[in-house]
Amino acid sequence: MPPPTPSPKFQGWLGLDKSAAEGNMVWQQFPNPKTWQETDVEIEITHCGICGSDIHTLRSGWGPTPYPVCVGHEIVGKATRVGSKATKGLKVGDRVGVGAQNSSCLRPDCEDCASGLENHCVRSVNTFADKYPDGSQSYGGYADYHRCPSHFVFKIPEAIASEDAAPMLCGGITVYSPLRENGCGPGKKVGIIGVGGLGHFGILFAKALGADRVVGISRRGDKKQDVLAMGADAYIATEEEKNWHKTHARSLDLIICTVSSPKMPLSRYLSLLRTKGTFIQVGAPEDKLPEMSAFHFISKGVKIGGSMIGSPGEIEEMLQLAAEKGIKPWIMRYPMREANKAVVDFEKGVPRYRICLVNEGNVEKQRLGS
Repeated sequence: MPPPTPSPKFQGWLGLDKSAAEGNMVWQQFPNPKTWQETDVEIEITHCGICGSDIHTLRSGWGPTPYPVCVGHEIVGKATRVGSKATKGLKVGDRVGVGAQNSSCLRPDCEDCASGLENHCVRSVNTFADKYPDGSQSYGGYADYHRCPSHFVFKIPEAIASEDAAPMLCGGITVYSPLRENGCGPGKKVGIIGVGGLGHFGILFAKALGADRVVGISRRGDKKQDVLAMGADAYIATEEEKNWHKTHARSLDLIICTVSSPKMPLSRYLSLLRTKGTFIQVGAPEDKLPEMSAFHFISKGVKIGGSMIGSPGEIEEMLQLAAEKGIKPWIMRYPMREANKAVVDFEKGVPRYRICLVNEGNVEKQRLGS
């Protein structure tokens, strides 16, 4: 019988209190990381995207965070250990990724898991700031290693660079899923509100899915040329274009809103929808959404809904589409050692349009080992 595989040293950037969001994370070993199971995969991390969820969690914006916490749920790296009961044909040496969900119950009597909607399972485990059923902790990707159930690990297609694939695993799927599920494709006119890290993926995927017309919507006009370069057909700057809600009224079939502000002009956004149009909210504010009158949506039969990440099946589908269409997100790279600077810059709105941390030590280790 072969000796047991030694576990790596699980360490990374830990937030110890709310000040972590201000660039005060510390590099430490993880207390009580996930207990190894034979359905698991261990990943030597090379890349991890930065998501708005990271910042909300670091500062306890969505509720009290269970510190210490290591955030980061857009993880790409090399599989260094694969359990004997791992699924998907994963093997040591594969380039793999993990998104915002680390686990679900996967029970046949679970309505969500059984129907391929694992992301809605009430027993799901988030990739960070959460607990597994045995009490061990989930820690994210601002780190050297990650351990995860194989069902939520994805092979990265060769055609996608690691720094591009990582942000797709949360930022990309967060907009791809509602676009796909709400009929984005030929014959549809689609608006993307908020052209940041999420919104720029919305533009890219709406075009890749074949929408007839894609419109970027943001407050100011400084992103117009970027958005048009991403493939959008038009751009609306709501703070600079007078009466934009009237000029463009009833012009869109589907709107994906990535903005997370209680001050956004929601009623005016709804005016952009055609009869029977659909508005999907994916941005998650720390407080509340704006108030609105029922007549803003009942008069045209407009549907208002929400969406959160996507299922494992949709993530695999998204990665294949990205590989086939050559989708190239706009990425800024920071060394993992500069994670504190990166989260501060993220909050300042520096990225155009997504930040990816690069674990240069592991990249070099894998280069020399290949």
